[in-house]
Parts: sequence; C-alpha cells; structure tokens
Amino acid sequence: MGMRPEPARTWGVIFDMDGVLIDSFQAHFKAWQKILPALGLEMTEEQLAPLFGRTNADILAALFPILPPERYPAIDKEKEALFREILLEDFPETDGAAELIAALDRAGAALAIGSSAPPENVQVTLENLSVGGKFRATTNGSEITRGKPDPEVFVKTARKLGLPPSLCAVIEDAPAGVAAAKAAGCSAIAKTGTAPRSKLAQADLIVDSLRELSPLRIRGLLVPV
Repeated sequence: MGMRPEPARTWGVIFDMDGVLIDSFQAHFKAWQKILPALGLEMTEEQLAPLFGRTNADILAALFPILPPERYPAIDKEKEALFREILLEDFPETDGAAELIAALDRAGAALAIGSSAPPENVQVTLENLSVGGKFRATTNGSEITRGKPDPEVFVKTARKLGLPPSLCAVIEDAPAGVAAAKAAGCSAIAKTGTAPRSKLAQADLIVDSLRELSPLRIRGLLVPV
C-alpha cells in the first residue's frame, strides 16, 4: 500500500536558532571568554548582547576594530567548536519550543530554521532538539553572503519551503533578525530575552515566552489566503 501524499503546506514558520530554539547566549559568551584572552582581548555580556545573532565576523569587526579581518576565519572556527562542546554539556532547549513546533506541525505549517550559525551548529541543534525531525528546511551561515539585518537568510529559507515570504512568519530574538524578517517580507515575531521589548518594536508581535504562541495566533499574522 502506497502512502497517501501529504497535502501541500500553504504557510510557514521560520525559526531563528540561537536565542529562539536554544537558549544559547551563555554558551556563546563562555566560548568567547575562553578564546579572547589569548588574543589580548576581552568582552562583556553587555557588549555581546546587542550583537547577538550577528555573524562572528560582524561581532569581531564591531568590538575589535584593531583585529585584522584575515584573522577572523581561524577565530570563528575555534570559537564555534568550543561553543558546540559547551552546548552539548547541557543542551539548552528553549522552554515551550517542543510543544509549539509539534502544534505547528499538526496545524499544517511548513517549518524551517533560518540562522547565520555554521552548518555544524545547526546540525547539532537538529540532532538534540526533541522535535528536530519536524523541520523541512534549514539555511545556515555557509549558505549566505550577507548576515542579518540583510534579508537574504529568510528569503532563501522561504524559497526552500516553496512559499512566498508573505506566507511565512519568522520567530526571532534579536533586533537585527527582526529587521531581516521585515525586509524579507515576512511577518516578524520577537521573543524577549536577548534584547528588551523596546529594541524589538519593529516586530508584528512581541512575546516573553514561546508558550504565548499558538498556530492560530501565528497564522493570524499572515496575509489571508
């Protein structure tokens, strides 16, 4: 007996990864703290917070203009390998993520991850999230040439889902990510935590927890079909 083809999914939800699916700020910060002293550099949580969600190259350029850009790739590689080690010590799945993803899947949403993180980080997250198998597409940092707030990551991810951006909602935690979602033509939902509510005002909806979201509430933000 052949399986019945699944009906086409007519709307989508694209999740940012860091700060949305995983509470990874501390793991990133710890990784930076481990590698910067050897470079004669230091970083505070207050410095990292407004840059969270940007590429490592963007973060290095913003905080350490003294550092020549040709050193970025080696630093990036070392920092992300450390990050994955720290992450796996105690995998920080965001509260409410599993329930929301399962509910969206049941409601017929096409699900994806759109992140500027390296492919290895996205893979580790997919393998360790209890609902990692529900995602139909991912876009990672190796596939984009321009980091958020540029819309490239979300335009590409919507295309992978076979949907126009207007039928996709993006869930983000960073001001740059909200700006990228809006520039892509997606609806933007912002989760507070990484950034305060005041910095996320561009979003269509702001929540303090993923538990405040439901398929109905998210679908209501999209252009009526």
